[in-house]
Amino acid sequence: MRLRLLCVHAHPDDEAIWTGGTLARYADEGATTAVVTCTGMENPRRVAELERSLEILGAGKPRLLGYPGSGYGVPGFLEAPFDEAVGRVVEHIREFRPDVVLTYDGYGAYGHPEHIRTHRVTLAAVEAAGYDQLYQDAGTAWRTRALYLVTVPRSLVLAQWQKVFGAPPEPGQAMLGIPDEEITTHLDVGPWVERKLAAMRAHESEIERGASLNMLLSLPDDLRALALGNEWYRRLSHTGPRESALSA
Repeated sequence: MRLRLLCVHAHPDDEAIWTGGTLARYADEGATTAVVTCTGMENPRRVAELERSLEILGAGKPRLLGYPGSGYGVPGFLEAPFDEAVGRVVEHIREFRPDVVLTYDGYGAYGHPEHIRTHRVTLAAVEAAGYDQLYQDAGTAWRTRALYLVTVPRSLVLAQWQKVFGAPPEPGQAMLGIPDEEITTHLDVGPWVERKLAAMRAHESEIERGASLNMLLSLPDDLRALALGNEWYRRLSHTGPRESALSA
């Protein structure tokens, strides 16, 4: 049976940055993959770029949660009722029926409020989707077998911080990543890194506005290969057979 893998991300471009290698690798290995994106409805250009990125990664059509991002003068994903957002993700989970769900770690990978909210909404939705008593209008109950949180090992962050930012981290500064011993899964996605880069470059509007995407694309070759040619996860839960899990 083909593995079904669903990513839940906050913004168009996150699917490429954080899980692009995983999506491309598993699509090539015969899995059925898809991405739910929580924001982006306010900008048709970003939605079109997301569609191109997903095409490159083999992850189907965009699955939009329907919320605008923050900063657009209207209530967005952060302001949406929590149970409402959970219900929308539950609907996608029950429709797609994934074996594996991927989303950010508890810090949202690097502290972005919409990433943190995506983490919380996804964890609640993965659990709720398995109960036929909950969200009864959102489809037939489905219990996902494994949930993985995308992250990076803290040792890598500390080792490369000065090379990237030109100075050591400030004392007490909040750092992305988690302790190395909490990493449960490392995927070498080096053979798929060019596809990942192409998906990142598909988000032209983000590149034009000077987003953090530019920093990743302009890293020295060795550091870019390290940062983008590897993807790390913490496996949070597992209720099914080992075959449903990601494997190195």
